[in-house]
Amino acid sequence: MAITAQMVKELREKTGAGMMDCKKALTETNGDMEKAIDWLREKGIAKAAKKADRIAAEGTTLIEMEGNTAVILEVNSETDFVAKNEGFKTLVKELAAHLLKNKPATVEEALQQKMDNGATVEEHINAAIAKIGEKITLRRFEIVEKGDNAAFGAYLHMGGRIGVLTLLEGTTNEEVAKDVAMHIAAINPKYVSRDQVSQEEIAREREVLTQQALNEGKPESIVAKMVEGRLNKFFEEICLLEQSFVKNPDMKVRQFVESNGATVKSFVRYEVGEGIEKRQDNFAEEVMNQVRK
Repeated sequence: MAITAQMVKELREKTGAGMMDCKKALTETNGDMEKAIDWLREKGIAKAAKKADRIAAEGTTLIEMEGNTAVILEVNSETDFVAKNEGFKTLVKELAAHLLKNKPATVEEALQQKMDNGATVEEHINAAIAKIGEKITLRRFEIVEKGDNAAFGAYLHMGGRIGVLTLLEGTTNEEVAKDVAMHIAAINPKYVSRDQVSQEEIAREREVLTQQALNEGKPESIVAKMVEGRLNKFFEEICLLEQSFVKNPDMKVRQFVESNGATVKSFVRYEVGEGIEKRQDNFAEEVMNQVRK
């Protein structure tokens, strides 16, 4: 039986499952709508889809390394309870292993890839959703490659609430790279160095600082000099190499790294749920929600 776009649309509306999953369900059941719904439910996809409008802002980050390749990923759940669940932790490790092995470029590409068990990543996550009972999403990941004369630094703070992966060149000392990762977890710089800051951002900051100085009643003759001084403070706040090193505030991160014969090539810092608008449940309601499941 030919599967029409209208049939796929109807099944999507009834189950909330993805378009490709609906098409596959209808194909497998020869276009029988009721059997297709059952097929999706059996696969855990319909149940997963019903949770799709929920907010998943909890979860964890994880870093895995193998040889000269490392991956950092964030996987979200709805509650902190599930983030501590062994089944959830296993899922995150399985996803990390898959990403390391297959190196997809995007989350969308990753979700369609086949895992070792024959299921796609999306199907594997949906099966976990059906079992665990919460919306779970692979939110983001980054795969980083290094040369032989380089080191990864991996640091997970608060059991994965914050994850930082650094790449240092000129050294193979992972402890030095980890110390830099710990600093980044604590201070949260935006850039490695000031040459990464766009001219637009610098111009905007200079304009704000100039107006501030004028509003303070400073004479125009010294405003420009003041602004340059304050601009240096701005760079110290957002640029890793110009920050005071958390383990030794008497030296800058640049000095610490250079004293170990290294340079910072890049870093990735993930904080669980950042940028996601969180639901305003209170703790008692969250507990009751768990009890009712």
